Amino acid sequence: MKIGVYFCNCGTNIKDKIDPEKVKTQMPPGAHFETVDFACSEDGKKQIEDSLKENRIERVVISACSPREHENTFMRVLSRAGINPYLMHMVNVREQVAWVTEDSAKAAEKAGRYINSAIKRVALHDPLDKKEIVMCPDVLVIGAGPAGLKAALSLAEAGRKVAVVEKTPVIGGMPVRFEDLFPNMECGPCMLEPMMGDVLHGEYSENIELMTLSEVMEVTGFYGNFIVKIKKSPRHVDTHKCIGCGECIAVCPSSAKNEFNYGMNERKAVDFPFMGALPNAPFIDRDKCIRLQGKECTACSDACPVGEDVFLFDEKEEVIERNVGAVVVAVGSSLYDCKNIPGLGYGKTADIYTSAEFERMLASNGPTGGEIKTSKGGVPVSTAIVHCAGSLDKNHMEYCSGICCQYAFKFNHMIEKKLPGTKIYHFYKEMVVPGKEEFSLYLHARDNPNSVFIRYQTADSLSVSERDGGKVIKITGAGGEVLVDMVVLCPAVVPAAESGKLGAILEAAQDRFGFFEELHGRMDSAQSKIRGIYLAGTCQSPMDIQKSMNQGMAAAGYILSGLVAGKKLEIKPITAVVDSDRCSGCRVCISVCPYKAVSFDAGKEVSVVNDVLCQGCGTCVAACPSGAIKGNHFTNEEILAEIEGVLK
Repeated sequence: MKIGVYFCNCGTNIKDKIDPEKVKTQMPPGAHFETVDFACSEDGKKQIEDSLKENRIERVVISACSPREHENTFMRVLSRAGINPYLMHMVNVREQVAWVTEDSAKAAEKAGRYINSAIKRVALHDPLDKKEIVMCPDVLVIGAGPAGLKAALSLAEAGRKVAVVEKTPVIGGMPVRFEDLFPNMECGPCMLEPMMGDVLHGEYSENIELMTLSEVMEVTGFYGNFIVKIKKSPRHVDTHKCIGCGECIAVCPSSAKNEFNYGMNERKAVDFPFMGALPNAPFIDRDKCIRLQGKECTACSDACPVGEDVFLFDEKEEVIERNVGAVVVAVGSSLYDCKNIPGLGYGKTADIYTSAEFERMLASNGPTGGEIKTSKGGVPVSTAIVHCAGSLDKNHMEYCSGICCQYAFKFNHMIEKKLPGTKIYHFYKEMVVPGKEEFSLYLHARDNPNSVFIRYQTADSLSVSERDGGKVIKITGAGGEVLVDMVVLCPAVVPAAESGKLGAILEAAQDRFGFFEELHGRMDSAQSKIRGIYLAGTCQSPMDIQKSMNQGMAAAGYILSGLVAGKKLEIKPITAVVDSDRCSGCRVCISVCPYKAVSFDAGKEVSVVNDVLCQGCGTCVAACPSGAIKGNHFTNEEILAEIEGVLK
């Protein structure tokens, strides 16, 4: 076996510290040693390629810089020379020798040891071949909020088929329930309606399959070939035939608390989630509908001007299966439960609202028609807005949600607009108003003579109690009391309730707070740690609509660049391989794999590695008690030979 060693004489980086002639004297008999000036240059690559062909080299050692920089460069040189690219090993003599060894004699001796270890290792290398599989270009988007819809529409415009799964009967997420959005006080539904309209009946809507009242039950497969099972609950209203006139609503005899308005009013058994909701069709709550409970009632179908076939009382729950190449998770987030902060009185004392509840009160299609009213129907003359309710608090949520101050100042603006002269108290820990436009609402609140700012330390230092028909807010340790008619809490943004369940289904990692964990917090926040699973919006971290939209676009961009129709997925061969004859079926490998690439074949009772998901980290190789798993390109024999070469 003829082994070629190519020593890069990289200027001051290597040449000034390591004498290649001294290194050459340490080479074993039969090894071809050749010095190359700037091996990564075009001339250097051409010299190596010609030498490989002329000298009929079978194994190659490149002595140069870090493999991180140029391993792929030299693998391509080997391929052009007709040699399997995995029959090469790089030695990093720049960072590991030249840059850290002052004595030139010791540097040459050290470089010789490293190269000798590479020669011993590369002699054991196996020729590995990349695999290719056909990819499905279709995409699943979980969640029909701003981020999910932006991703879905972007993909549909590129000609991709997209299945959008939404657990509620309405699309648009939380912002469509808000009257105005910070920082420019734009109408939320108005701003999102063009995008929602495009998704429902725009030019590219035929590429989008929208499934409301649905949830993902199972995901199997891998990047390029996921099989998804979706449970679709019945709406009992045909959205294609219904004209959204609402005639059926008034005659419905059954009512219940409206969960879309946080129980602040009631809705009929057949009703819209709220006026203006899209799709423009009501849905039937089967738990409240008299007919679906087995009793006689035809009120809604009798009142429908289109005909009784609009109502699908016999519609059943169904499980739908779709094949997709990638998944976008955009399930949004939730708010911290303020009942966990007993001193604030939420859930026990009237007229204490969370920010989401107050948003619905401010909305013209909300429970009070946009009027700010107390539980007794009166108008508050003073209001307290508690920032950071559970945020920046080691006893609750340590992080800052980033958006709470901004919508708190929006509330200040809207209260002043609807109820001029109202006294507004801001209880805050820190002021957070980043951005080139966001400061305007803060300045408006600061300059309002009716606004008072009071700083507090922790949520537990606040206590809310009732006195004289109002709410007394007392700051423990700071002294003083404030008497108000209404309290608005701005809780921490926390992961959605279903994040844990969905994370288990997707086998996607979650961080210590429960948000879906990104591949890298700064460089790859739209990718999860599982290849083919992308993240968009507040499921990954608290953020505003702008960032959510951008992340939806980023996820779409990743998919469009990697999941190209007709393109085959190239799978690198540096993966783990299970020797089924030695596998005992203990499944230790499954529990330690960080990429969920190992599964268990119950029929053969052995572990199986998915080449697409495997990243070749070797964790399973090290953990296997019977030594049944081999890491391609990093076998035990190769590694031990390399160690032996260094020590001799």
